[in-house]
Order: sequence, then structure tokens, then C-alpha cells
Amino acid sequence: MKFDSWYLTDKGLRRDSNQDACLINKDLGLFIVADGMGGHSGGEVASSMAVETVEEIMLHPDARSKSPRELILQSYEEASRRIYDTAANERPELAGMGTTMVMAYVSGKHLYVGNVGDSRCYLFKKPYLWQITDDHSLINEQLRAGVMTEDQVRQMVGRNVITRSVGYEREVYPDIIEREIFPGEIFLMCSDGLSSLVDDQKISDILNQNTPDKAVKACVEQALANGGDDNVTVMLLHFYE
Repeated sequence: MKFDSWYLTDKGLRRDSNQDACLINKDLGLFIVADGMGGHSGGEVASSMAVETVEEIMLHPDARSKSPRELILQSYEEASRRIYDTAANERPELAGMGTTMVMAYVSGKHLYVGNVGDSRCYLFKKPYLWQITDDHSLINEQLRAGVMTEDQVRQMVGRNVITRSVGYEREVYPDIIEREIFPGEIFLMCSDGLSSLVDDQKISDILNQNTPDKAVKACVEQALANGGDDNVTVMLLHFYE
């Protein structure tokens, strides 16, 4: 199975810096989007550390002896420990920093997706779009508990509260999803700078109306057109024969 990948990141219209970090390593089959949180430069530090930690673990000679699930679990655990310990022991001014992180790992004919936080991974198979990760957020917990409805969520103003992140606490446990890959499938990963400003129907429309390489740019442009009040990162993997 062959695949192509694209990404685009933008600081948005209301932020001074871009605290999103991302990685494309086709040789490893590794793809990551992380959205940092924390005052000062904390978010930028956390997201960069997370991405660097995962790549380091995947490049280690021992990686070949481990299953994809083991590698993903180790990646999140080690990234969380390093970020937390850095703030606790070396840079107290960054206390409380953390990051979301969604990652995709291609192994043979299977894709493994790891997730902590509210960055997302979607599956698009023309003409349909599905969100395959679960947001670790207060809003999503209230939705699942029946406390809020979808209509109430759409009318909300203000930032979503994250209930699980990498590095805010020393220990973290990721969701891990395994899927067999089929030709024609597109996986879109993004920070909430896209998903909080562009609804799923519009993302689906963009993917239906554009080639994959142009869809990435169109998604970012739509987020900016809708206010651009956060950093926005969009990454896309397209699988074909």
C-alpha cells in the first residue's frame, strides 16, 4: 500500500506564536499533531518535547522488537514524564504545561492511532467523514453523559476544557485505535484550531470538493475565515494501491 502525506500549520489571526507541533516521517510511517498548552512558552515547549520524544522512541533499535501498541503506549508515557519532570525540576516557570497529541503509525496494512486530548483524527472515504478519536474534554464528557446536547454545544462560546493531556500530570494513558487500511482512504489529523471553528460537515465538503493536497490548504483557510482565533494544524494521509 502506498501513501502520500501533506500538512500545513498556521499561528492563526489572534496568537503571537504557534504552539502546535507536528511531524511527518514517512520512513518510519509516523505522523503526529500536538497542540501545546501553558503560559509563557510552555505550550510550545511541551508540544515540541512530545513530538521529539515519540520520534526518538520509534528510531531506537529496540523499537523493532515491540508491537505498535507497545510503542505508542511507551511514547505517550515517556513524553508525559519528560514534560512533567522538566517543569517540576528544571523550568518551574513552565509549571502546568502540557499538550494534546494525536499520532498515526503505519505498520504493514494497518494504521495505529494514539490520542490524548482534543486534537483529532478523522477517516474520510468518499463521500463520508467519521471522527475516529474521542475528545478528552469536558464538553465531550457532558455529551456522553447526556448533560448537554449537540445543539447546546454548537451554541457555546469559549474554550473547551481538556480532561487529559500529555505532561500536565506525570502519568497518562492514551487511547489506541487499530484499523486495517484500504485503498482510497484518507486520514485527516488536526489540532482543535480546525475542529473548533470548522464543523465536520464543512470538513467533509472540503475533502469531497478538493484533491488531498489542496484540501489541507482549504481546511486551514476555512479556519482562518471563521475567525482564526487559535493556532491551526492540518495533516492528511492518502492511501492508494
